[in-house]
Amino acid sequence: MSPAHVEAGRNIKNAVANKAILSSNWYVYIVRCNDGTLYTGIAKDLKRRMAEHNSENGGAKYTRPRRPVELVYSERTESRSDALRWEHQIKKMPLTRKNELIGKKQKTRTRTKKS
Repeated sequence: MSPAHVEAGRNIKNAVANKAILSSNWYVYIVRCNDGTLYTGIAKDLKRRMAEHNSENGGAKYTRPRRPVELVYSERTESRSDALRWEHQIKKMPLTRKNELIGKKQKTRTRTKKS
């Protein structure tokens, strides 16, 4: 194989790997802090991110003095870009709308558990 073919193969492999990273599952989440405030963020690994928020040396600057935090909403998205867009929309919502969103998600979970 010529060097050009080898390089083209590497480029294709890199493009596929990058697409997999970009299109893999991302989560948008809302946590309720100990003081009652809400924090919205995104993560690839929700379980790890929650552990970071509640750990001694991790989490967002906002949540550190407000521990412990409780996950009250999460939604899976197809890409980081989708997660960032949804996070931005949630952050712009008034508190009443955020609470409605949280309530709807919790009702869905309750119905699913009963089934």
